[in-house]
Amino acid sequence: MSTFLYYLVTILESALSVVGIRATYEQPRYAVVEHLDRGVEIRDYEARTAVETGARGQQDGAAFGRLFRYITGANRGGNRIAMTAPVETGGRLIAMTVPVEQGAAGTMRFYLPRAVAEAGAPEPTEPGIRLVRVPPERLAVLRFSGSATPEARAEQARILADVLARAGREPAGPPVFMGYDPPFSVPFLRRNEVAVRLPPPGT
Repeated sequence: MSTFLYYLVTILESALSVVGIRATYEQPRYAVVEHLDRGVEIRDYEARTAVETGARGQQDGAAFGRLFRYITGANRGGNRIAMTAPVETGGRLIAMTVPVEQGAAGTMRFYLPRAVAEAGAPEPTEPGIRLVRVPPERLAVLRFSGSATPEARAEQARILADVLARAGREPAGPPVFMGYDPPFSVPFLRRNEVAVRLPPPGT
């Protein structure tokens, strides 16, 4: 794929996500194993690979920039990793998946497609970027729309915590935010999620 076509596809896919169309983005595989109050889902996620960096919060443009540079060539081999699907075989073009995860522990994370993980994701060349292998895990997730302001995220995390407490579930870590759309998307069409990791089944 030429550089021109690469960026054209990226722009078109981003434009579609503005109005809530994100079907072309690959997402990590999961199964919903239980539904709780207020729309909370208990999900079992498959193992997946991500690229992550330290972040100071949701609006950390420097962290996003480091990850964006990785997917646009700051990796061994100079592979362009598109923000959109599909995955082009041969190792030259890799699609980035949604969501983008931002954790309370100070990280920002892009998940990479399964085909990339299976083939071996290219190593980052910029300091502060690392590849991580995320094992299978269980998450409690609450989905919401609208602008994902710090206040909105905090309120949704509070609702999630209340639902889990009433259900007798103990989180295994702090809440994380998972964003599926660019910041310029129509607010009421946005897909936002807050999630907490839960202990593995049987523990």
